[in-house]
Amino acid sequence: MGRKILVVDDEKLIVKGIKFSLEQDDYTVDCAYDGQEALDMAKKTEYDVVLLDVMLPELTGFEVCQAIREFSNMPIIMLTAKGDDMDKILGLEYGADDYITKPFNILEVKARIRAIIRRSSRKEVVEEKPQVVESGGLKVDCESRRVYTDGKEVNLTAKEFDLLKLLISNPNKVYSRENLLKTVWGYDYPGDVRTVDVHIRRLREKIERDSGEPEYIHTKWGVGYYFQN
Repeated sequence: MGRKILVVDDEKLIVKGIKFSLEQDDYTVDCAYDGQEALDMAKKTEYDVVLLDVMLPELTGFEVCQAIREFSNMPIIMLTAKGDDMDKILGLEYGADDYITKPFNILEVKARIRAIIRRSSRKEVVEEKPQVVESGGLKVDCESRRVYTDGKEVNLTAKEFDLLKLLISNPNKVYSRENLLKTVWGYDYPGDVRTVDVHIRRLREKIERDSGEPEYIHTKWGVGYYFQN
């Protein structure tokens, strides 16, 4: 397969087990045992997936995730404490694409990795013609996956871009949170609709002049979200 995975956890036995299992599926696996080491490795290598524990020495998983998002959209799956909803929400806030709760089944980990690689691979298909969508001061280049507001480039995570592209390409169409979750994250994504709310809020903060009074992404109360031309 030739896919590269970075596994980050300070519990060496967990890392050893994950590495062994992934290598059985022909993944190339690098390991890091603290946050700084993980960040240094991510700067040197563009991984297909980063499996990142929240509780780490040196830098926390949240700090690593946030730092990676400053230079890369490589997919990140956070490992969070069982039942700790705040860790899940914070992980998404800092730019993670998915999360798995500990203790986990290695088969679930593999399934999540395969799903996220499939979604990433679909994004790599280049369209024949550049597709640029503009509305007011907002410009979305769907081929280069770059976004500009009033001529200034805005850095979006992969999921934030996918959400914006879907909404701006279908102006005034109201999408329920469940529909957005299935369309952008996929039918096999086990998360809940709060994931959508977190990403919409972050998206508004980045593209709206005033996120409290949005001009682009609007809420249809009790229904969902839509992009207003």
